[in-house]
Amino acid sequence: MKTLHALLLIPALAALFACTPFRSSAPSPEVLAKIEFDLSALDADGLIGPPDGKVSVAYEFAIPDTEACRAEVLAIDPSIQISKSRGRIGATADQCLCIGDTNHPNHIEILHRLAELPYVERIARCWFE
Repeated sequence: MKTLHALLLIPALAALFACTPFRSSAPSPEVLAKIEFDLSALDADGLIGPPDGKVSVAYEFAIPDTEACRAEVLAIDPSIQISKSRGRIGATADQCLCIGDTNHPNHIEILHRLAELPYVERIARCWFE
């Protein structure tokens, strides 16, 4: 009977791991170089600053102005705001500006996945002034 339960558990575990967003390897140095701010300064909640004044870090990047690219970015992080502005990143007329922030428990994974997109050239800290 224990063998039967173990055999039934194997497909369930396989399905669970197939849906778990974990990375099998670290991002390449080229991917990491696209992120132009210090991820090690962020705490586990994606916040930076003194204990009594922690804030999330906003960041921006440009993507091609296509439905497919917008959908791919929003699949990684549905909270990213997409607009037809230039931003400091300098989005061109055929690009969209994307703004996200690190206030997510999986902020590092999100940034790595965004940086892995071939059409994302750089991800810079966004300063609202």
